[in-house]
Formats: sequence, C-alpha cells, structure tokens
Amino acid sequence: MRYKITLSYNGAGFCGWQVQPDAPSVQGTLQDALAILLHSEITVTGAGRTDTGVNASHYVAHFDSDAPVECAEICYKLNAILPSGIAVRSIEPVGDDFHARFGATKREYTYFLHRCKDPFVEKFSWLYQFPDLDFDAMNLAARQLLGTHDFSCFEKTGADNKTSTCTVTEACWYRKDDDHWYFR
Repeated sequence: MRYKITLSYNGAGFCGWQVQPDAPSVQGTLQDALAILLHSEITVTGAGRTDTGVNASHYVAHFDSDAPVECAEICYKLNAILPSGIAVRSIEPVGDDFHARFGATKREYTYFLHRCKDPFVEKFSWLYQFPDLDFDAMNLAARQLLGTHDFSCFEKTGADNKTSTCTVTEACWYRKDDDHWYFR
C-alpha cells in the first residue's frame, strides 16, 4: 500500500532533503523514524530535492508499506520521535499510481528579505540594509520569468530529471510591510 505524507521542515540542521553519506538529511531522518515504527526498512520518495539549509512547508512525499498503516497513529508517533525541525502534517493512503515527484503539477518557492535587523526573521529571511531597492524594476524583471522556458542553464551537470522546461505562472515581489518583502 502507498501512503502520502505531507510535512514541513526547517532545513537548518539538515544537508537537504536527499540522503547523503555521513550527513543528516530530512529523507534519511524520516526513513529511520518510519523504520522504527513500522519494523521494516522504508524508502521515502519526496517531491523534489532541497539544498542544505532550505526550509519546506507542505512538502509532499510517499512511501510503500506491505503492512497496513494506521495513519493518524503513525503521524502522532512520528511527530513524537522526529527532531523538532521536522513536522508531519498528515499521512493518507493513496493509489499505487501516486508519485510525489513525477505526479507533482505545481511547486511554489518563496524568498524573503527584510530591511531592518529583526531577530524573529533572521533565519528565514535575507537582511538587506543597503540603499533602497527599486521594487518596480525588480517586478518588471521578475515578469521575464513568466511563461514556459528551458531552465537547463540552472541545472547541475548530469541531472536525472526528464525535462528542463518549466512553466512559471507567478513571479513577483510583495510587500508585507515597510521592512519585510517576499518573492513568489
């Protein structure tokens, strides 16, 4: 049986999503916890890779289990044994044709910046204290990303993805308040 997991994680303590030799990863930590609870080696497939220190909210993954899984109970137990940097939001049964990576129809990336020192956002936002930014010009430039484009120039050489073409449906800067901005 296949199960979908929705989770969030703070990437500060991890070398990214994917299992790495001799380095903590979100995938490895989740697999180890599931193996303890399900008494079986479990492979978790994520929606995509993230780099060291990258955070994720509503990240989707899946795993297969020969034994039936009581979703609410395993979710509760996972959150009890996982480190504080990983929170499982839900686990639900899905069809065997569900695939977290290849079935994804949309991904969203958000980047934050703040204009004045703020200890409550410093780990999740970039401090920019230089002269004023021209957000109208930044949004004009961001609009150039809209549409379907080949992004192969941003890939690691030898990547195993099926295509380098992506469709960007939104790219712009938003003002949260005078001192905080985010890009989506």
